Amino acid sequence: MSAGVTPELLAGLWQERRPSGPPIAHTFRSRYCDRWVRFHSLPESKRYPESEDEYAILLDRYNTILDELFAGTDVFVVTMDWSHTPTGPAGHPTHEIRQKLHAHGILWWTESEQDDPDPEFPAYTRLYATRRPWERGCVDELLRAVADEAVVEAFFTDTELRRIHHPYDGGADVVLTTTAERDRLRGRHTAWLPSNTAGL
Repeated sequence: MSAGVTPELLAGLWQERRPSGPPIAHTFRSRYCDRWVRFHSLPESKRYPESEDEYAILLDRYNTILDELFAGTDVFVVTMDWSHTPTGPAGHPTHEIRQKLHAHGILWWTESEQDDPDPEFPAYTRLYATRRPWERGCVDELLRAVADEAVVEAFFTDTELRRIHHPYDGGADVVLTTTAERDRLRGRHTAWLPSNTAGL
């Protein structure tokens, strides 16, 4: 993962800094709703890009926010896959794409799916992390795969786990340190906000 950081230390840091729940990206919006904002990745809230020009727009939007959050720092890049056992093998079609785009990701968290347990087909979410210096464009391949829904539940966070960027097919959920910081970021990019009152 990086010198001095082990999966155990990262898991412990998450439990210390984020005690309200596991690092499952789709839960961040509800868990941190007072510090959360969503930005859409294409004009008029279009969900999927259909041309290289549209990929350029969404990559610019993703990278602009990521720069504002992480410029000059290291980040943890986190990806996930599913398995029917805690130790694998992976049981989801996105596994090969995730592995190709995040080949050095180290398994650091396994979470049992408790919402709808099936004794015949149990499901486990497995999270992989790497640490790297943030540079604009350094995760563009991964972001393109997210935009195509070929990779899901990826997120980026600083090494203190203070800010989180969770891209998805259609936009990104961002968690800031305070409501005021969230409002400042939202105010700088009002054209990218969802039009509905729920901010979705």
